Order: sequence, then C-alpha cells, then structure tokens
Amino acid sequence: MQATHDAMAHGPGRAADGRTPDGRTPDGRIPRIGQPDLELVALPRDESFKVWSHGYPYRTVRWHFHPEYEIHLITATTGKYFVGDYIGNFVPGNLVMMGANLPHNWVSSVPPGQRVDERCLVLQFDAAFIARAFEAFPEFRRVEPLLDASRWGLLFTPETGAAAEPILREMLGAQGLRRIVLFVALFELLAQGAGAQKLASAAYRADPTRYAGTRINHVLAYIGKNLSQELRETELAELSGQSVSAFSRYFRRHTGMPFVQYVNRLRIDLACQLLLSGKLSITDICYQVGFSNLSNFNRQFLMLKDMSPSRWRAYQQLNAASAAESAESSEAAEVAPVPG
Repeated sequence: MQATHDAMAHGPGRAADGRTPDGRTPDGRIPRIGQPDLELVALPRDESFKVWSHGYPYRTVRWHFHPEYEIHLITATTGKYFVGDYIGNFVPGNLVMMGANLPHNWVSSVPPGQRVDERCLVLQFDAAFIARAFEAFPEFRRVEPLLDASRWGLLFTPETGAAAEPILREMLGAQGLRRIVLFVALFELLAQGAGAQKLASAAYRADPTRYAGTRINHVLAYIGKNLSQELRETELAELSGQSVSAFSRYFRRHTGMPFVQYVNRLRIDLACQLLLSGKLSITDICYQVGFSNLSNFNRQFLMLKDMSPSRWRAYQQLNAASAAESAESSEAAEVAPVPG
C-alpha cells in the first residue's frame, strides 16, 4: 500500500466532500487545523466490547480520539487516513489498530452528494477489559506487545486485513460466548501476522489532557456525565462561553447533528442497555435515562428503532429464548439413547 509521512503540527481538520487534492474546500479556502474531538464510545453494559459498522459520510468521520482501543477495517472506498502525525492512502482491506487516545480519521474520496452504505467495520474495547483478560487468561498476554505498539497506530498487511474481515463481520451479529471466541480468534490472527508497521513517528505522543481542554470536549464530557439529568442548550452554550445561536452552529459542525438529536440518541442507546437487563420497567427506564415524560420517550425510541421500547424488549427476549431452546435441544440430543 502506498503511504506518505507528512508533517502535521496538530492533525487534520474535518474535510468535506468535494475538496481539491491539496485539501482546499470547493470555494478555495484552506480549513483551519484543529484539536481532535472527543468521541464518546458507548460500550454496552452487558458486553465486553463494541462492534459496529458505518457508511460515509457519517457523523464520527472527523479528527477525533477516545480512551478506547480501536481496530478499524475499511471495506469500501479509497482516500486519505490520518493517525497521530501520519498521513497515508487507504484502500479496501486497510486494517489499522489504534491505542488509547490516539487521534485518527479516514476521509473517503466520494463525489459530493453520494453516500456509501458501509465504509468500514469497527471494534472498540477499553483497557479495563484487557486488564481483566490478562488476569483471567495469562496466555492472552501474548498480545501485550501488540497493544503497546498500537499507541502509534499499527497498519497490518492486506493479507491480515482480508483474513480479519470475516471474523469482524460475524462479530456484528454474534452473541454470548461466540463473541469472545471471535475476539480471541481475531487477536490470534493479529499476533501471528508478520509485517505490521507503526504509523505515527517514534516521537509522537498522544496528549488527551491537552485535547480534552478544547471547548467541544468539555461540552461532550459534560453531556456524557449528566445524561440522566435535564440538559438545556442554553446552559451548555453558557458553559462553552457562546451565544445559543453560535453554540448551536458549533455543536452541529462538530457532531453532525443538532444538540437535542445528539442527546436523544445517547439516551436511547442507554435505554436499550437497560431494556436488555430486564430489571427495570419501561417507565423507570424512561426517567433514568433523562426523559421527562413517557410519551416523548416512546416517540423518540420509535423514531430511532422503528418500534416501541416494549416491542424491542420482547424481541430481545424472544432472541434469548431461542438461544436457550437451541441449547436445550442440543443437550437432549446428546443424552438420548442410541437406537440398537
């Protein structure tokens, strides 16, 4: 894969579709290079890691960082990618692992107005999960050098990327212990793969304390900590030192959506985690995630999930029951007498 190392003082700004090869916007402006944004990764409470996919353009496609490790596989489009102070060209099969708080971004070369349904597969997990894995399974420490090297970003060979895709794709729908089996299989593949190269320069160091000092990251961190409380755009604007209209434009530019829509999405994601646990009533969940009335909660849930919270929970219970019945049938088959 062709790649180039270019100097980047702070990292790339957000590139919009239609830019010229030198990075200028369609009207000829050169965008300001800024600090990376903090991305809030919502790891499900009943799962050890998050696996998902997204298309392009997409709201998380921006210069950003997060405390979680990330494995990123491109499945469609070509373009430029940025990891720390590294700039390179990517093609389908590009497989990269980023360590905690390492800024990164992939900008696809897609004509203005065109959308791609799936651009990449993403796996995210935090350091606490890995520490527990090391403690429970000493054999897993074999991947420790891989994790250490990922602080600079690791680019794997096209062969490793091709072998990783079916594992990541099965992870998207896997449940229970199968997810763990696939996770271990993926890391066995990565640990055995030769030829992985570090991307950022040896002198590069991620500095989350400096990144987190930016205005938008203060706002996003505040939202994440106070999701169950009442959140007013006027108060967040005051927190960021802006007028409400300026804050509204600023927030949308950095998150890709209006303030209320962003907060509602986070709250519905949290509601889904609580619905899966089955311990709280839907009314209790409504208020626990920050909605002030049940009708609005139901309306927002329907809008984002295409079904009511009660139906979503019922389908999840049906799915769990199906798995249990399958296990019982397998056990019954094992103990059944063999015809003589």
